[in-house]
Amino acid sequence: MAYIKINRSNLIHNLSQIALKAGSVNKIAIVLKDNAYGHGVGKIAKIASNFGITKAVVRNYAEAKEIEELFDDIIVLGGAIIPSPKLSYAINSIEKLISCPNDTRIELKIDTGMHRNGIALDELQIAIGMIKDKNIDLVGVMSHFASADELGSEYFYQYKNFQNVKKIINEYGFDNIRFHIHNSAGILRTKEFKEDLVRLGIGAYGYNPMDSAFENVELKPVMSLFAKKVSSRMLLAGQRVGYGGEFTAPKEITVSTYDLGYGDGWRRGDIKQPYITPSGKEILGRVSMDFITLEGDKEEVCIMEDANATAKHFGTISYEITCALHANINRTIVDA
Repeated sequence: MAYIKINRSNLIHNLSQIALKAGSVNKIAIVLKDNAYGHGVGKIAKIASNFGITKAVVRNYAEAKEIEELFDDIIVLGGAIIPSPKLSYAINSIEKLISCPNDTRIELKIDTGMHRNGIALDELQIAIGMIKDKNIDLVGVMSHFASADELGSEYFYQYKNFQNVKKIINEYGFDNIRFHIHNSAGILRTKEFKEDLVRLGIGAYGYNPMDSAFENVELKPVMSLFAKKVSSRMLLAGQRVGYGGEFTAPKEITVSTYDLGYGDGWRRGDIKQPYITPSGKEILGRVSMDFITLEGDKEEVCIMEDANATAKHFGTISYEITCALHANINRTIVDA
């Protein structure tokens, strides 16, 4: 069966690079949502915890329960709110704040300019009043950069708005509030990190999203994808392969079928622009639900070793490539 290798050494390298930028490993909250960006939440969580990271970010309560024993502090971004001593919940709207149960630890999310979700700036004082009136615990105040990976003024505009939010929160007398707006792109571009946390997502997994104009921080891909041979056969010149016979053998060649397809989350792609593996093998014909065909008869083949390069071929981003790979693909940890 197809499988994924998780490179522990590369993950530790990436975490070390970000710890240097942040000034301390204690300022890293690793983002483990959506099966750790497809890498396998349990395995990534254990490596991060052993490295010394004590904070994590997940999508919902179910994900939090999977990794709760490994971390001291978990930020839950969405879903149902179930109060717990280790969990704090991102509050994205006044409506969510109204329905927030008593004894909940919350992270008030502010819309500083991305306009996806979060409390509007002109609603901030209303939200603060509600927090003071309700029996809930304001643990943190957060926001999210829309385009920290790009040149332009948007980053500075949002960061200035966030500094104004800090000032207002502090003026209301809240104590021990953590403030966090930096994602992977934010921490990679900053020269002097002054926030309490960085929510480290794609950077942990080895992908630097920054424009080439910024300082290059070397990150190493953590995931590589392999497929195993199902069968081999000899094709004569003129014989065709797969659905629609989209590939025609130009000469007598040996081809093999491998156990990976769009049913596993691999991209079907465009047969007019066939995907080429790291070893230079072109996928022949159409990708099937469970199979691809390559020339040769190796027992296993590396299909992907850098999701960023794969994403460029398919006209997307590394996040989509890794997140799409199904959780039922076996993930194994290796040390390079």
